[in-house]
Amino acid sequence: MDLSLDEGKILVELSRKAIEFYLKNGKSISKPKEYPAVFNEKRGVFVTLNSYPDKRLRGCIGYPLAYEPLIDAVMSSALSAAVSDSRFNPVEYQELDNIVVEVTVLSPMKLLEKKMEYARQIKVGRDGLFVVCGAHSGLLLPQVPVEWRWDEEQFLHEVCIKAGMHEDCYKNMNCDMYSFTGQIFEETSPNGDVVLKKI
Repeated sequence: MDLSLDEGKILVELSRKAIEFYLKNGKSISKPKEYPAVFNEKRGVFVTLNSYPDKRLRGCIGYPLAYEPLIDAVMSSALSAAVSDSRFNPVEYQELDNIVVEVTVLSPMKLLEKKMEYARQIKVGRDGLFVVCGAHSGLLLPQVPVEWRWDEEQFLHEVCIKAGMHEDCYKNMNCDMYSFTGQIFEETSPNGDVVLKKI
């Protein structure tokens, strides 16, 4: 079930508050006493931090699968994106005025048919990809191939690379490829209005 814009705003604002509180106080913020009931549903979610205004990636971590209630997943993902993304130094408190927060709420994963060409089963601008090859896995959100101007074939190559595999790993019959969609809620500026992002 899709979330409303108001519900998306709450998730983005909660993500920012969780990061601010942790960076200021060194501990996690308490879960709000009141929030929409839909947040108790188990959903996959990713929190992305981008520098502003140049929109360079500053951190992105989340849950591909629906392991825990959305409200818990978004709070822990926000903290992890800020301080535990191994590609970047931890975010510092004074940086927050130059960072925009983006929350992507994932649909359930759809296993793609191995007997049918993957590129014909996905669409850039609609789908994200999640590949699982034994102990290796990699995920790219729906907005990523649009931002990088990839076609479907390049998208498949890149998700394999993200998994730490050869770019043609999707041709391996022992690998499973999943597609998913996502609702993307994004601040227009640091601590600014939140919009439903169209890709």
